[in-house]
Amino acid sequence: MSSVAVIDYGMGNLHSIAKALQHAEPDVDVKIVADADQILQADRVVFPGVGAMRDCMQALNQSGLSDVIQCAAKTKPLLGICLGMQALLTDSEENEDTLGLNIFPGHVVRFSEALVDDHGNKLKIPHMGWNEVHFRPHPLWHNIPQNSRFYFVHSYYAQSSDVSLIAATSQYPTAFTCALAKNNIFAVQFHPEKSQTVGLQLLSNFLHWDGQI
Repeated sequence: MSSVAVIDYGMGNLHSIAKALQHAEPDVDVKIVADADQILQADRVVFPGVGAMRDCMQALNQSGLSDVIQCAAKTKPLLGICLGMQALLTDSEENEDTLGLNIFPGHVVRFSEALVDDHGNKLKIPHMGWNEVHFRPHPLWHNIPQNSRFYFVHSYYAQSSDVSLIAATSQYPTAFTCALAKNNIFAVQFHPEKSQTVGLQLLSNFLHWDGQI
């Protein structure tokens, strides 16, 4: 039986994502784990997260899970979600600059407080709710229609210094990166576990993905 480890570092909607993974593929062994050996023994790894980047990195560094994620990123399919995506970048503006795992080159920046829509109405921060996602070809978009709507909750977003890593963008009100991909690593800013049919399809795609593009 195929297995997936959902990394437990004390932050994130772990049971929600685990339940969604199990619903997407009932035959997969889904485990929420903090133990390094169990994470590295799994066929696939999910790195979720909500909250502040500084707290995330502090928890990862104190637990030794930073090294585990670095190792998993070299050896097996890895899916980063929301804060789990942001932590894969070089650093973040949040909390007066916080170093990330530097698996994806780039920075995490805050949406401007001056954002307005086409009618001049002020846009709220955080960006919260359903938004269209425009993507480039990748196995994790299999059977997902272009410009499908996914669910977002975030005040910060990724700016990669390598545009070839951008797997998808969304608009708020201009384009921002909402998915990154490199080799066996895929990361999304939105929450697939809250995105109904298309979110479950993405999770199912991940659970069948061999890490090849």
